[in-house]
Amino acid sequence: MLGLLGLRVFEACGSDVAHLGEEHGHRVLRVVGKGSKVVLVPLPPAVGRAIDLAVDARPVGPILRSTRRGSRMDRHAATRRLRRLADASGMRMPRLHPHMLRHTFVTTMLDAGVDLRDVQIAARHADPRTTMRYDRARKNLDRHPNYILAAFMASGT
Repeated sequence: MLGLLGLRVFEACGSDVAHLGEEHGHRVLRVVGKGSKVVLVPLPPAVGRAIDLAVDARPVGPILRSTRRGSRMDRHAATRRLRRLADASGMRMPRLHPHMLRHTFVTTMLDAGVDLRDVQIAARHADPRTTMRYDRARKNLDRHPNYILAAFMASGT
């Protein structure tokens, strides 16, 4: 939910089974974000299947639950779970935290060539400068506008 939907940890932890639905033929999750803004986030099939496993046919309640008590997972429990999953996979990364998955969501979209404005909308950044900070931090020259301009000029159009 964090890495493939770009949710903030409080958005993922605050999601309930009742927030799942369908809209225009798409399976969606209604997310309450910053400033109590409500958005519909489409669920790619792999994410939908993972959510179905987490929900385990429960009709109500939080999507993400703590392992011990089965209560709503909070951001601290999410961080602990992420670190345990990373350890189990053999990944060693100091100071791993859930926002890294959101960061990966944004930078991977940019690497895939998704338009900056579309990435801003998907990440629900109110200010485009926030999204641009992710792009500048990558120092990726592969998509530099100089290449686009040179190709345009060479095409003679």
